[in-house]
Amino acid sequence: MEAVVVIGAYLLGSVDFAVVIAKSRGFDIYATGSGNPGASNVFRTVGKGAGAAVLLLDLCKGLVAALVGAAIGGPALGAGAGVAAVSGHCYPLFHRFRGGKGAATLAGVMFGLYPIAAAALLVFFAALVAFTHVASIGTLVVVLAAIPAALLEGAHGWALAWLIVGVALVILRHQGNIARLAGGTERKVIE
Repeated sequence: MEAVVVIGAYLLGSVDFAVVIAKSRGFDIYATGSGNPGASNVFRTVGKGAGAAVLLLDLCKGLVAALVGAAIGGPALGAGAGVAAVSGHCYPLFHRFRGGKGAATLAGVMFGLYPIAAAALLVFFAALVAFTHVASIGTLVVVLAAIPAALLEGAHGWALAWLIVGVALVILRHQGNIARLAGGTERKVIE
């Protein structure tokens, strides 16, 4: 049963809402803006409403995967299924393995398993983005803070190990952002 949950979570994660929503508005998200199929690019290029919808739906992928996994096998399976959804988002089967960066989906995992930590991190993210106008700064800081925040809410064992894997994957997917931040060329949400 655990394998079915993890495979199902990966397939759920493989539904790339940035691609679907942008296409419904007449945009090829891979050829628009940064080319990244994620909420920030949709927000910048397709519109605020479309970007917010992508963000919410991507978050829900992680939330559903984590909640179903936790209901069936406890926090460890919840975190494992959540990371499978993040992996699906980053490397989607349905979109030739060209996916987003996984931060919103990982946020959904956090809301499913560690809701107090996730709510605090969301407020922190909003403050960072409001101050810097750079989504990737908020994302990277909050993703790194997810591990100690989850620890404070009781994460341990395999649940914590899977969360660390998810954080590492999201950081890996942000290598281009890190390079642009270092070079002072990272795009702003509000210009």
